[in-house]
Amino acid sequence: MRLSPIPSLVLASASPRRLDLLRQVGLEPAEIDPADLDETPAARELPRAYALRMARSKLAVVVPRHPGAVVLAADSVVVCSRRILPKAETEAEARVCLGRLSGRRHRVLGAVAVGFPDGTVRTRLVETIVRFKRLEAAEIDDYLKSGEWRGKAGGYAIQGRAARFVDFLSGSYSNVVGLPLFETVKLLKSAVS
Repeated sequence: MRLSPIPSLVLASASPRRLDLLRQVGLEPAEIDPADLDETPAARELPRAYALRMARSKLAVVVPRHPGAVVLAADSVVVCSRRILPKAETEAEARVCLGRLSGRRHRVLGAVAVGFPDGTVRTRLVETIVRFKRLEAAEIDDYLKSGEWRGKAGGYAIQGRAARFVDFLSGSYSNVVGLPLFETVKLLKSAVS
């Protein structure tokens, strides 16, 4: 079944990966309007609650700026041993993330929130399990030189050079890239039904 165009779709994200993923399934946002907010987890906030709160918060910021539009917001969270890993902004942060992920399983939580013109909000939370092989110091150094880790949750981009680290994946691959496409399309279809 073909997805009908969604009039006035606004993507509440500056992520080029999310835009590319939407285009991959034939969706072109009419506008891109990122929500600029503090993404610091609250004290003792659990990863699932944090991911959903972030997606809903981004939606709440952007919806009032686009009355009558369908607004899509999302957040990706990498979790290792109940610890939320940061979106790595420094090489040191990325190195710590990769060290934690080396030889271990982790979860990628993708929260999606869609706001509809009638004020309805629908959300989904998707979990993907990823396992990295044990990383050698030289592999980490080489990956850090690539710069792909910058601004990425958990300090890696699965769609790039880090793909060579993944020895197991269960769930949505697109969720690890930045947007669980199956669930997102399902939510958006209700906007044109």
